[in-house]
Amino acid sequence: MASIFSKIIAGDIPCHKIAENDQFLAFLDIMPLARGHVLVIPKVEIDYIFDMDDQLLASMHVFAKAVAVQLKKAIPCKRIGVAVIGLEVPHAHIHLIPLQHVSDINFERPKLEISQEELAEIAERIRTAH
Repeated sequence: MASIFSKIIAGDIPCHKIAENDQFLAFLDIMPLARGHVLVIPKVEIDYIFDMDDQLLASMHVFAKAVAVQLKKAIPCKRIGVAVIGLEVPHAHIHLIPLQHVSDINFERPKLEISQEELAEIAERIRTAH
């Protein structure tokens, strides 16, 4: 059964896309810990990040780095936090989260409720940040 992320990749479920290439997709988390919380996923469906071959895993981190650079330019923060949990969706993914404090990356915190309009504005701000 295809994961929700595979359905996003296929275009069956819409997303607020930040970046994409032939191997990876970055989009806003719709239940974010912070404004600008981005998910980076491989387009191939792999459940566990450490089941990825070395080249794909390395390439995913390089792709995530480029997204993180854009994210930091667009969203005022001290750092971009990186997390891999792997329990929520059976599809490997990296969380990129704008941080002001360590507690900003606590996944037990309540998620923000952000309108689709604001998510679209945040995505545009990240995509066009220079």
